[in-house]
Amino acid sequence: MGKFSKAGGREMPELNTSSLPDLVFAFLFFIMMVTTMREVTLKVVFKSPQATELQKLEKKSLVTFIYVGPPIQDLRAKMGPETRIQLNDQFAEVAEIETYIAQEKSALKEEDQPFMTVSIKADKETKMGIITDIKQALREAWALKISYSASAAGSA
Repeated sequence: MGKFSKAGGREMPELNTSSLPDLVFAFLFFIMMVTTMREVTLKVVFKSPQATELQKLEKKSLVTFIYVGPPIQDLRAKMGPETRIQLNDQFAEVAEIETYIAQEKSALKEEDQPFMTVSIKADKETKMGIITDIKQALREAWALKISYSASAAGSA
């Protein structure tokens, strides 16, 4: 008959962690696919004008947007149908643009501040007087690099 001994026999095997990097990578990839970066909630209707000579902006992190157009349908009863200016998630007046640009510049690194570009995303039906007022406010704020957003001719 054999002897069975309980002492000193079996140990717990070590946990195999060779697939752990694969699991971490899969989890990271899942999070990256599901997560979206927060963008501005548009409160104005924006149908971009069409243009033939378009150029893409290089460093989008240095671009500050100003949206111009009539309020969205949900806000028209409260705000009226006339053209409004939107800075980030708030409606604003032309007089507030200088303060807005100063805040946006201060959020950038000092060496990047001269390269900040202001992109005006105006509805194609926007009157030029409002655009001129915005440009004047940008001059007073020393935001001299301005671009206008447009879509390629032939696209919607």
